[in-house]
Amino acid sequence: MLRTLAEKVDPRHAAVIVVDVQNDFCAPGGGLAQLGVDMSMIDACVPRIQRLVAAARAAGVRVIHVRSHHHAGVESPVYMELRLRRSPDRPRWCEPGTWGAEFYQVLPEDGELVVSKHRYSGFIGTDLDLILRSLEIKSLIMVGVASNNCVEATARDGFMHDYYVVFVDDCTAATSAEIHRATLWNIENLYGVVVQSDAVLAAWEALATERSAREVESAR
Repeated sequence: MLRTLAEKVDPRHAAVIVVDVQNDFCAPGGGLAQLGVDMSMIDACVPRIQRLVAAARAAGVRVIHVRSHHHAGVESPVYMELRLRRSPDRPRWCEPGTWGAEFYQVLPEDGELVVSKHRYSGFIGTDLDLILRSLEIKSLIMVGVASNNCVEATARDGFMHDYYVVFVDDCTAATSAEIHRATLWNIENLYGVVVQSDAVLAAWEALATERSAREVESAR
């Protein structure tokens, strides 16, 4: 059982799950921005995701990118009805091969895995669980957008699959503070722990210092 934050974010068994940092959800001129919603939380969040991902790579933590891909072949009548009811004139977002589906500022590096999903949760109809278990991952460090939708859905299913969930407050974002706070309540009380990115980075730094001290001691 992993009780502390340091145990949960340990590079030996943690992975950063970057959800839907794509043009349609994050970029000026993307699908979400075209709806005229408040993008300020997302705009502020993306640089913090970049910072955490860079620190994860330096610490040896796995980074897995989960992206939305929507096309006619994977849209059920149920999914299509919801999309058309909400925005009947809206084109399909994150269609493979379009600019909207491309990653926004947080780009996968060589060797980093990319999982394409067709529903809100990164676990539905994908091989994400198989990947995580094959890598012996125990903890999911959740970042991305939108906090109340695809990030929360993936975090919930991660908990249901028996992964520890570390939800990074300042590296996730919605289109309103009220909606974001509701997600944080759900996670903290029902699915995992909510933390700030500085706490995760501090834990990685402390673990690296401890590891170096042990190596020095064992070399004597």
